[in-house]
Amino acid sequence: MKKFGSLLLISIVGLALLTGCAAKGTGTDDKTIVVGASPTPHAEILKVAGEVLADEGYTLQIKEFTDYVQPNLTLQSGELDANYFQHLPYLEDFNTKNNTKLVSAGAIHYEPLGLYPGKTKTLDAIADGSTIAIPNDTTNEARALLLLQTIGLIKVNPSAGLEATPKDVIENPKNIQFAELEAAQLGRSLQDVDLAVINGNYAIEAGLNVSTDAIAKEEKDSLAAQTYANIVAVRAGDENSAKTVALIKALKSDKVKAYIEDTYKGAVVPIF
Repeated sequence: MKKFGSLLLISIVGLALLTGCAAKGTGTDDKTIVVGASPTPHAEILKVAGEVLADEGYTLQIKEFTDYVQPNLTLQSGELDANYFQHLPYLEDFNTKNNTKLVSAGAIHYEPLGLYPGKTKTLDAIADGSTIAIPNDTTNEARALLLLQTIGLIKVNPSAGLEATPKDVIENPKNIQFAELEAAQLGRSLQDVDLAVINGNYAIEAGLNVSTDAIAKEEKDSLAAQTYANIVAVRAGDENSAKTVALIKALKSDKVKAYIEDTYKGAVVPIF
């Protein structure tokens, strides 16, 4: 009986030590922040924020993703502390469809959506039956259609809102054909279509700048600039954690703002 009691005590002490070690790796003393991001511009911006965080005693680890799905799933699973690649309408749509519980911790920048020339070089040259490539994810597809509406190419059913698809186009005088593609493929599609509406980060990756290469774009003072601002996402309940607060502070620093303005020349616009 004494032997059993001793073994039980050893087991309890061992478990307590293991628990203490685990807590040390995930508690408030942990000074490593792991953030998922798209390579451009998010990971690039984060590298500058990492320099600011280093001055505060934090180490920033950046994990790059080239799609819009895995960064959220990986954040929800606990492998990341935050991610930085998306706007709020996309996050809310993702939560609904995937039963995730992710929230915005703060808006950092805005990437104007642009209409880029492919085989057709100007708005005046758009012919009947022209093909325009657009993102195929829910919120960005609606955003692309609304941009085309703004320049007078189509009219979208107002009731569709941010879930509009080509089926919601109620006026299409030029009989525009829509090629619905994954956002990451749009830059590579230009040679095959007349025009393409491309997300800011993927346009940059394709060597395009919305200020100089797009023939139409969302304006920085538009409603879209606020609606589609790129955010830092975290798990619900982590909005005010020490790591989150430090990360947001670094991303909204003067050093990061200057980097964004000097590097992207209007293709990425800080909103802080």
